[in-house]
Amino acid sequence: MAPKRVAVAYSAGRDSTALLHAALHAALDSDVEVLALHVHHGLSPHADAWLAHGRQQCARWARRGLPVRFIEHRLSDAPRSGDSIEAWARQARYDALRTMALAEHAGIVLLAHHRRDQAETLLLQALRGGGVAGLAGMPRRIERDGVVWERPWLDISREAIEAYVRQHRLRFIDDDSNADERFARNRLRLAVWPALVGAFPQAEASLAQSARWAQQAAAALDELAAIDLARVADARGLIVSEWRTLSDARQSNALRAWLASIGQPAPASLVLRLQQELGGQGAWPAVGGELRANRGRLAFVASQAPCAESRRSSERESTLSVRRAGRHALPGWGGELVVTRVKRDGIPLAWLGALALRAREGGEQFQAGLGRPPRSLKKQYQAAEVPAWERDGPLVYSGGQLLFVPGLGIDARAIGLPGQPQVSLAWRRAAMSDA
Repeated sequence: MAPKRVAVAYSAGRDSTALLHAALHAALDSDVEVLALHVHHGLSPHADAWLAHGRQQCARWARRGLPVRFIEHRLSDAPRSGDSIEAWARQARYDALRTMALAEHAGIVLLAHHRRDQAETLLLQALRGGGVAGLAGMPRRIERDGVVWERPWLDISREAIEAYVRQHRLRFIDDDSNADERFARNRLRLAVWPALVGAFPQAEASLAQSARWAQQAAAALDELAAIDLARVADARGLIVSEWRTLSDARQSNALRAWLASIGQPAPASLVLRLQQELGGQGAWPAVGGELRANRGRLAFVASQAPCAESRRSSERESTLSVRRAGRHALPGWGGELVVTRVKRDGIPLAWLGALALRAREGGEQFQAGLGRPPRSLKKQYQAAEVPAWERDGPLVYSGGQLLFVPGLGIDARAIGLPGQPQVSLAWRRAAMSDA
């Protein structure tokens, strides 16, 4: 049976040294192995010395019988020009910690953030105009990407940790970048915090308490968003008419939650713009594509890579044989043809044995309903308000007869007679097939 493992994010600084030491003594008489995870960022000329100190510290503790194992990870990349070094280092650190923890089958990573860290986080978020989620600061426990992240000392003061370090005579490194006022958190610590505590001695405890209240508020807003989204969104997107029935505050809350559910950021500028503009058709830039409104729904449409688009034009399938209902992938066209059994208003299944797939050439006629005259595809698209991005699938023919047009549906002249086995057709773009 594999041993139980708990990991500690160990920078070799004061706070993480104290947390690692405490975790080791808590695990001493158990079957738990403690992993000291150290990330070498390569940003400081002292990074090699910090790594060596951490390795040697853990080796000394292991010789004394403490259940510790030191694991290191050297980052191979670096921040790009224009990147926030703080943001890059934080994300790279968490990615490296996760990689090490999962490789060692450690499901929990302990982080040494304390009460002052939480108070500083709330202040920084407020100064940046953060919402309730930002003001909630750092969660005590959260599961993300297969790892549980815990901050057991989030209610412990910095002074208490300093006293612990003195009591146990722990040696730690002092990161010289903590004095670099280019970084926002350092400016807050060095220039603002002393004056704030001088004027308000209970600032640390009060701000940390405010973060806890904000966490409760954020959780309540998440629950409200889930209730609202059950009514105003479905697998095809946000139902604009239903969403508009919410109050402005609930519109904003639900919209943020919906954007998060599709992996999109929700900056205040985008949320406000959608609240002001979302109505009929429209498009708004998004990460990896666009948010598009059409037929009463807002949905995300992924961008098509130029190389894939050009390759597809020369590799499009020209024929298809359909014998039964199902999904028929057409990668050359960038999607799939979905065939579904129906009892009426469908195409006779017998007509689908030898289909021809063609792109629009101009001059095609489509009949939108029984008793209605055939009209050009351009006019039919305009009448049905079909946007350009829903017109890119293949026109489906059988024996020279147009059966189906993406965005418009089945040509009325192809609808079967009662009693015939019939199917309906639908076109789904690959980028939207999982929406």
